[in-house]
Amino acid sequence: MRTGYTLNGRYRIIRSLGEGGMANVYLAHDLILDRDVSVKLLRLDLRDDPATVRRFQREALAATELVNDNIVQVYDVGEENGMQYLVMEYVEGTDLKAFIKKHFPIPYQEVIQIMMQILNAVKTAHEHNIIHRDLKPQNILIDEHQVAKITDFGIAVAMSEHSLTQTNTVLGSVHYLSPEQARGGMATKQSDIYSLGIILYEMLTGTVPFEGETAVSIALKHFQSEIPSVRDIDPRIPQALENVVLKATSKRPADRYTDVASMAEDLKTSLSPKRAGELRFTPAENDDGETKVLPVSALSTSPVPHAIAKTPGEKAAAATKTDPETTDQAATGKKKRKKYRHPRRRKFLIAGGIILLLILGIFIGMALFRPQMTNVPNVVGDEETVARRAMATAKLKVGTVHKTASNKVKVHRVVRTEPRSGTQLKQETVVDLWISTGPKRYKLANYQGDSYASTAAKLEALGFSVHRESVHSTSVPAGKIMQQSVAAGRQVIPAKTDLTFTVSTGSETVTLADLSNKTKSQAQSYATSHNLNLAFQYAYSSDVTKGHVIRQSPGEGAVVQEGDEITLTMSRGDQSESSSSVDEFSVNVKIPFDSGSTADDSDDDSESSASSSSDSNLVQIYLRDQDHELSSIYKQMTITADTTVTLPFTVAAGKSGAYKVVRDGHVIASDNHVTKN
Repeated sequence: MRTGYTLNGRYRIIRSLGEGGMANVYLAHDLILDRDVSVKLLRLDLRDDPATVRRFQREALAATELVNDNIVQVYDVGEENGMQYLVMEYVEGTDLKAFIKKHFPIPYQEVIQIMMQILNAVKTAHEHNIIHRDLKPQNILIDEHQVAKITDFGIAVAMSEHSLTQTNTVLGSVHYLSPEQARGGMATKQSDIYSLGIILYEMLTGTVPFEGETAVSIALKHFQSEIPSVRDIDPRIPQALENVVLKATSKRPADRYTDVASMAEDLKTSLSPKRAGELRFTPAENDDGETKVLPVSALSTSPVPHAIAKTPGEKAAAATKTDPETTDQAATGKKKRKKYRHPRRRKFLIAGGIILLLILGIFIGMALFRPQMTNVPNVVGDEETVARRAMATAKLKVGTVHKTASNKVKVHRVVRTEPRSGTQLKQETVVDLWISTGPKRYKLANYQGDSYASTAAKLEALGFSVHRESVHSTSVPAGKIMQQSVAAGRQVIPAKTDLTFTVSTGSETVTLADLSNKTKSQAQSYATSHNLNLAFQYAYSSDVTKGHVIRQSPGEGAVVQEGDEITLTMSRGDQSESSSSVDEFSVNVKIPFDSGSTADDSDDDSESSASSSSDSNLVQIYLRDQDHELSSIYKQMTITADTTVTLPFTVAAGKSGAYKVVRDGHVIASDNHVTKN
């Protein structure tokens, strides 16, 4: 689609954002709501497939029900000239795949924070019985505040009918494909959980678990090969965190988490010191009725029966039937062996005794001289002095004492030891201690002008309690933060801090009343109570009393936004009654926008909100001529940039007018002698 094309008379295409196996994505501007959006168009080769089109429409409409801060919101669904399209929230940032490549290695806590947002989004989808089917880092967007948003809920289902035939599409998704999907089975919620496990694997290791030359070879590995251990790649990863990967990516869906909420709960505590000694997760044994090849050693051995059995008589005859010569030789040999056997046996006995003594000596020496072992005691939660005594009792030495923040362990108490408690060590080995400095403090930024949704999601993930107060505003766009209850720059403890943001809901609409025949003061009172701006122009009228409204624009019943300007035509009275000539002229006045900072200079302990650079200026214009007095406001307006206004004057011949411009309470321009020339 070309740049500049306006879809449905509303969405103007700006540029291409990317192309996928099912759709092409464009950045567009919503001309009605004045905001940037993403427009996703179904690919040309799929538009002639009625089943795909129907499913695209049905699932896209279902996706509009998914209201979650971590799901890209679907604003509109439609069709134009056979083109099926979705209009969605535009997220300015990058996808998770590029984020991993740029920022790897990612701190474990940050991995969990991002993953918890992803799980939150999938949980909402599953609660609406919507299975994504194509979860992968390329379908997860990360904005500049590290807020994760999942996209492609609508198109993911449509892809399921084509994923086995469109090689390029599968190649982008097969790295995250569940074993049951790889076998051609139906996708379930556990299939999404498997994909989430692979995504977590990639965030921890920087790579996917299985690679191959073709999509088929990779798919085969998903249901034939075990997931490689993340701890083999990074031994610092706690076993509890690896267990989340292992359980989520179990081959059998029954061995995975029952739901996304269970996975989130397990992931949330995976870095807890209480889980430091956790064993490696192993799924339940299940041969699924497969044929097994047993080793030879597993088979019991039994003597092979003789081909021909002898009768008892034959056995007796064989026993008594002997050769005399052979018997004599055997007897002679027996005597010789008996004659020489005793000296040799004596030698063997002596040698064996010496060997036994040597072995016994070695064991005694090992018992006497081997290093004495001990276990690291569990001192988590103890004061440092108590921990030192416990180490001394265990015959261990205390090494470096580190300071670290902790939300769970009280200040001045042990958070963890290195090596961990329960580890067997040689006596007199050095053990380091980590002592709590109390909960981690977070420095608040200035959030004025930021999106409330993304800011609240980020802060809640850090542990803050976030509240919202909504107000109408003519100068601040809807959804943007106007004020914050705690000043920027303050160091606070997230779990103990409540933040309240004042958020703009945009301008409120006003249905105009009939202002005809109203006086100027009556019209100004109406405008003030409805947050409207007035502009005046004048005309002679023999029907309307001087100083009253002849007409208005827009007219009665028109719907306008707060802050909009209404033009009133005021009566000068009957022209025949005017005995003196007048001069009518206009003067252009430039009003500069002031973006200077008005930041509060209060210290960090102040509870007042810190204000940043001004987003808008309130301007009031006073006019004096035949129809106006400098004591009353001629026009009030809000500006966000340098603005030029045209001031109309009507003065008696030979007389002059005057004006005064006030910006945010300060007079910035005035002229007390304004004439036609």
